[in-house]
Amino acid sequence: MALSFTKMTAIGNDFIVVDGRVFDFDSISPIAEKLCDRRFGIGGDGVIFILPGTDSADFTMRIINSDGSEPEMCGNGIRCFARWLDDCGEFLGESIAVATGAGVLTISRDHRGYRVNMGKPILDPALIPVTAEQSLAVAVSVPGFDAECTAVSMGNPHAVFFVDQISDEQVTVAGPLIEKNGLFPRKTNVEFIRVINDSEVEMRVWERGCGETLACGTGACAAVVAGIRNNRHGCDVTVHLRGGDLQISWDGSPQSPVFMTGPAHTVFAGTIEI
Repeated sequence: MALSFTKMTAIGNDFIVVDGRVFDFDSISPIAEKLCDRRFGIGGDGVIFILPGTDSADFTMRIINSDGSEPEMCGNGIRCFARWLDDCGEFLGESIAVATGAGVLTISRDHRGYRVNMGKPILDPALIPVTAEQSLAVAVSVPGFDAECTAVSMGNPHAVFFVDQISDEQVTVAGPLIEKNGLFPRKTNVEFIRVINDSEVEMRVWERGCGETLACGTGACAAVVAGIRNNRHGCDVTVHLRGGDLQISWDGSPQSPVFMTGPAHTVFAGTIEI
């Protein structure tokens, strides 16, 4: 069978987008790992499926990571989702509602790309989840790295570490050990953050199920939430990632949503025999 796909990227986080209304999710998702292989497949950090909406959403997004696991949500992926709909003439009106494993998210267009209402951050340790009494100052110890993190969920779990300088050893050596640390029952994404000033931070990320990626939208949101909770910067922050920049804003109230704004682009479209 010939599978039609679109290769898309959002500041270096790249995805294979499949119209799940045409190609059956249950048939394609088991081969997502093969499709994401950068030598023998199309190559990507994950496969995104465009699916029909529900009563409260215009569309549904599901994503399979490059290791075959299914995360709750992907911030860069949902902007690619929106761009795909825009390119196909299916982004109608000023905004659309998309159902995800992290709830229904609203996306609008912005001169910088797409602005996504990412919902309220989850700060309750039991719901993140992290096996600690509080989500602030969580002590983490793995070989060669001992530090405190702030745990946040944006529908998926994150462990945010503030460091003076970000190193390869932190990301690629400590990162995978922290991802699978027993403190995090569902594993975790791991962010290393250097605060530049009141409105800018630098970030590198080890993504759960993907390894180091050039960008992570939910990770950028979690990082800014953690920074605000720790009084490290203001409420409207540019996050500099290896693949580009995201604009993240949150007013600091646990009852308020986090907003993420950034670009998404189509790389190419094609078919592959499966």
